[in-house]
Order: sequence, then structure tokens, then C-alpha cells
Amino acid sequence: MTASQHTSLGRGHGAVPAGLPVFDDESPAVANLAPDLLAALRRAAADAAADGVAFVVNGGWRSWAYQEQLRRQGIAKHGSEAAAARWVTTPDRSAHVRGQAVDIGPPAARRWLAEHGARYGLCQIYRNEPWHYELRPE
Repeated sequence: MTASQHTSLGRGHGAVPAGLPVFDDESPAVANLAPDLLAALRRAAADAAADGVAFVVNGGWRSWAYQEQLRRQGIAKHGSEAAAARWVTTPDRSAHVRGQAVDIGPPAARRWLAEHGARYGLCQIYRNEPWHYELRPE
């Protein structure tokens, strides 16, 4: 997928052409995250920074239209809706559309979250997506 395909709906719909800092209040992908998720993410990022680890948001809140665009691109890439479903879901089921999911990078940040994230309620939800975190304080 080219950068232009990935961002054709633009930042206003939640596209993240390059990683964003977790403290970015201007980009909808970060600013439109659920407040409790964003607060936990920012607390974790501040603590990780003290350990020399920087978090980057590669995906966060997405509009319904952008999630549908990603789903269609996934179907084209993987050859079928069933194959694409392993990587991208429909807008009505997406935690990203609800602002309740964030995709974190780089790998050092994901390793840090794997070790410390539960302390903040940040949990990796899908085994095949080590970058995808949601807030699960319980």
C-alpha cells in the first residue's frame, strides 16, 4: 500500500502518514482517543521516556470512512474478505473508530509496553498485532 493510498482521506479522518507523538493534541488520530485511554497512554509514555524509550502513535482514532477504506484495501491486498479480516475489521466493530485502540511503535516501545503496560491498564489485544493496545484496567 502506498503512502497516498494509506492517507487518501487525510489526517482529519485519522490517517497517520508518519508516527505521531502521544502528546500531539492537534492530530485527530491522537486527540480523538477516548480520554481514559489517552491519559493511560501518556502516563506510560512519560515513564517509558524515563527509561529511554519513546512511543510513537502509528494509528489511533479513525473515522468510519477511513476504517472502511482500510478494510477495502485489506481485501484487495489479501484477496478476500475472510483473509483481510485477520488484519482489519469493519467500522462497526473497530475499536479504532470508537477511539478505544491505539497502534504503538517502534519495536522498543512495544517491548516496553509488553513488560509494563498492564500497570497502566494497556493491554495487547491480538496475538497477531503486537502494536495494537486497548485500555483494560481490570
